[in-house]
Amino acid sequence: MEARQAEQTTPEWRVVADEIWAIIRENAQGFKELRESQRENAQGFKELRESQRENAQGFKELRESQRENAQGLKELRESQKETEKQMKATDKRFGELVNRFGDMVEYMVMPNLVAKFEELGFTFTKANRTEIKDKKHGIFTEVDALLENGDKVMAVEIKTKPNIDDVNDHIKRMEKLRTYADMHGDRRIYLGAVAGVVFNESEKTYALKQGFYVVEPSGETFKITEPKDKYHPREW
Repeated sequence: MEARQAEQTTPEWRVVADEIWAIIRENAQGFKELRESQRENAQGFKELRESQRENAQGFKELRESQRENAQGLKELRESQKETEKQMKATDKRFGELVNRFGDMVEYMVMPNLVAKFEELGFTFTKANRTEIKDKKHGIFTEVDALLENGDKVMAVEIKTKPNIDDVNDHIKRMEKLRTYADMHGDRRIYLGAVAGVVFNESEKTYALKQGFYVVEPSGETFKITEPKDKYHPREW
C-alpha cells in the first residue's frame, strides 16, 4: 500500500514546474495583450500625427487665405479711393461746365426776354443781372435777370435743369426782394419766372402752381408759359 501511495503522490518539482508554466502562459498572454495595446497606441499616435499634419496644413492654408483676403481688401480700398478721387474730379468738371453753360444761357436768354414778355402784355425798359448785399439788414441774394419798368419787376431765375428745390429757392428770393424793396420805398409789383434749358413736366407744373411764369426752349428760340386758368401769377 505504501508503494502505491508513493506512486500516486505528485513530486514537488512537478507542482513547481506546473506553477511556473502557468505563470509563463499568463505573462505571455499579458505580453501579447501589451503588444496589441502598443500597436493600437502606435496606430492612434500615427493617426494623431496625421491629424496634426492635416491641421497644420489647414492652418497654413487658412493663414495664406487670410493674407490673400487682406491683400484683396487693401486693393479694394485703394480702388475705392481712386474711384472716389475720379468721381470728385468728374463732379468738379461737371459743375464747372454747368456753371459756364448757365452763364451762356443767361446771355442767350436775357436779350430776348423783354421781347417775349411783350407778347404777354408787359413792357419792360430795363433788363439786368442784379446782386443785393445788404449787410445791415442781412439781405443777400442774386437775380439772374431782373426786368423792370415803372410799375412792375419780373425776377427771372435761370437754371440748366430746374428742380423743385430751385423753385422753392426762388420763392425765398422773391420774399427777400419784396423786403428789400419795401425798405427802399419801392412799391412796384414783383413777379417771378423760372427759366430752364430742360424742364420736366412735374417741375414745370410745380413752378406754375407757385405762380411763376415758365420759360423754356421752343424751336430756335423759347416760349413763356403763363400761370393761368387754375393757376394765377403770384405778386409780391
